[in-house]
Amino acid sequence: MLEHGGKLRAAANRYGIPLEQWLDLSTGINPNGWPVPTIPAAIWQRLPEDEDGLVTAARDYYQATSLLPVAGSQAAIQTLPKLRPACRVGLITPGYTEHAAAWLRAGHSVQTLTSCNIDQHINELDVLLLINPNNPTGCCFEREQLLTWRQQLARRGGWLIIDEAFIDCTPQHSLASEAGLPGLIVLRYLGKFFGLAGIRVGFVLAEPALLQQLHEQLGPWAVSSPSRWVASQALRDHPWQQQTRQKLPQQAQQLAQLLQSVGLSPTGSATLFHWVTTPETTEIHHRLAKQGILTRHFCDPSSLRFGLHADQTGLQRLEVALQQILQESCSA
Repeated sequence: MLEHGGKLRAAANRYGIPLEQWLDLSTGINPNGWPVPTIPAAIWQRLPEDEDGLVTAARDYYQATSLLPVAGSQAAIQTLPKLRPACRVGLITPGYTEHAAAWLRAGHSVQTLTSCNIDQHINELDVLLLINPNNPTGCCFEREQLLTWRQQLARRGGWLIIDEAFIDCTPQHSLASEAGLPGLIVLRYLGKFFGLAGIRVGFVLAEPALLQQLHEQLGPWAVSSPSRWVASQALRDHPWQQQTRQKLPQQAQQLAQLLQSVGLSPTGSATLFHWVTTPETTEIHHRLAKQGILTRHFCDPSSLRFGLHADQTGLQRLEVALQQILQESCSA
């Protein structure tokens, strides 16, 4: 199993700090997620039904006509490689490591790329897989460039897969509305912007024929009835979505200013996280954890990802901890 953020219980056990005393900045999940109301009792008693309104709500939200609900992005990430014979796959590093692992596990050849050399290698690939914005670097790709790559790949029966898990804050950059084009597959997820990681709901947007193949692989009832109900309500709550798109950039700016003030200027950013590269990240990660603050640590390259704080109390707590680490480093 690969390492991921959000392993709060493991951190609590390791550092001997009760779970409720932690400030978790490790996940890149909106800490003030969509407020889930009481789920009607009848929802718990019925198997999932395709006609429950979830697909309609998702089509409206994503402005896409062809999509399939799945159990979070992970279900699609693990299954899509099974729909192609062994082929050549290109992806960006550093990036969400589950993508490369899934394609390698299915017997494909994986080539690591940078955002600068994709054009140089595009004709060598059958599948180009990009995270937009990238996790953890925050790198973003222009729509026109993505569509050009999609066209080049589609001419040879190839795929462009775009993981848009972090794009809800800036939907104008999404290719969701183009997902009916041949060879284009878009992955969306309610865990980040909506803060609903626990319901495990995502969507694959693609051509109907490909979605049918994916559906057959996943089988019936891929998403539970309570999860479908919650997702439907959240996708329809346009006032909350608009307010959240206004608030999150403000929180991101506050966090960026704090990191800059202690000499940890972000190397890359998306609205829901900042990425900091420095040789001291292992020590900073450990010393923050000793104070009950969890960040996401990466070894290659040596870096930390800071997710957003829920409130000013959390931001102030992080500021005090970082300033203490800075002072101790200066006096050492």
